[in-house]
Amino acid sequence: MTATKQADGDPDAGTRASLRTPLVTERRLTRQLPVAIVAPVRSRQLAPLRSLLERVSEDAAGNAELPLGRLCTAHYARLVLLEESRDLDGEAIPAQLLYMSDIDEPLSNHLDDLLGLAPGLDRVFGRCEGYPTRGQLTRESRRQWLQRHMVQTQAFYVNTVGRTVLQIQRESLLHTEIEQFLDRGDWGGRDPLEVRAAIQDHVNAVPELAWARAAVPGPGPLDIARDVVAVALPVVGAVAAAPVLVPLLPLYALLLRWQELHDVVETERLPAAHERRLAELEDRGPVNQFSAIGLVKPGLLRRVTIGVAIRGLDLAARHVFNRGTLTGVTTIHFAHWTKLDSGRRLFFASNYDGTVKSYNDDFIDKVWWGLNLVFSNGVGWPRTFLLIWGGAQDEQGFKNYLRRHQIPTQVWYSAYPDLTAVNINNNAKIRAGLVGSMNSEEAEQWLRLI
Repeated sequence: MTATKQADGDPDAGTRASLRTPLVTERRLTRQLPVAIVAPVRSRQLAPLRSLLERVSEDAAGNAELPLGRLCTAHYARLVLLEESRDLDGEAIPAQLLYMSDIDEPLSNHLDDLLGLAPGLDRVFGRCEGYPTRGQLTRESRRQWLQRHMVQTQAFYVNTVGRTVLQIQRESLLHTEIEQFLDRGDWGGRDPLEVRAAIQDHVNAVPELAWARAAVPGPGPLDIARDVVAVALPVVGAVAAAPVLVPLLPLYALLLRWQELHDVVETERLPAAHERRLAELEDRGPVNQFSAIGLVKPGLLRRVTIGVAIRGLDLAARHVFNRGTLTGVTTIHFAHWTKLDSGRRLFFASNYDGTVKSYNDDFIDKVWWGLNLVFSNGVGWPRTFLLIWGGAQDEQGFKNYLRRHQIPTQVWYSAYPDLTAVNINNNAKIRAGLVGSMNSEEAEQWLRLI
């Protein structure tokens, strides 16, 4: 039998040893959380900070300055320099440093992880306004500064709620362990049930892999009830408010349409230097990053519209599309929608599989209407019709807009950089297939995952 290799290959010996230590059985679903920390960069510190981030980016996991690989609870993390800009009124927006990560709860554990990166933490964030000076540096003063500079993420998408960093890494190791076991044997002509039984015996014989035989906690009754209630409450509220809201819809549509006809659509080309910088950071492996920022259109109508749209997006992402797909897009691991600068700008970040071209095409083909609901409230978006139509359906206009608002991610870290969403899902199915009964056909299908 020839096993199908997964993308990540064989972990190194140190990783193998750390992941095979006995694991206490999880008793409940562990949810994932977004973290966003943003602070203005101190005067004359932008260039030194940029140089420091370049050094960190050479090996985000293991560099000597800020080794993000020591963040045990982080699936992904990024550091992004937001260059000095101006809002729609011409008011200056200072250069800022943004740290963003996708973590396993609780937040306190992740803060402990970050504090454990000192003094590297001081070298990076010490270039920001208000960071404790050398004489004030304590674990508690650092924690307080981080907490003061956290900003709320308005919408957050997780590919599959409940899969922790450690679970994903361990299941990848399990897959590799089974592949190596199969490679050492001759399985030609053997019944699939016999092969499965041999794999089970091998896993059972390794005490350090006892965790692989434990059931992974999935959504329980309370988790399901939480999702149902979270979605039902706004629906009930909207129905209750319908007698007031429905008569206002024609007026809203008229005002919206008037604004759409007068919105300025961006058409200028992206500077060549910026295009080259973005290209340098893209399509580096099976999993990639995306960061973009833009100004929100002015006026009460747009503030209300984007507020409602993002709230709806967050509810759907957290409580409906949380088992491997975002309205048909299966290649996104995590995504953030975060308002910055008192709501004047919206920052979007994601971690996705494949090339940037296939990523954009997925959105155009499958969720163009969702893009319009949120991003048409951004300055320069391709022209829409009543919020939903047009916009992202203009493929070239949409791609040009994204390119103009995409910004370099100076530092990007992944706890499992070579594992696609398909890999992760397959690994989970392989682990699940170690227990329970199967017939010969089911066992053959299971073996094809390996």
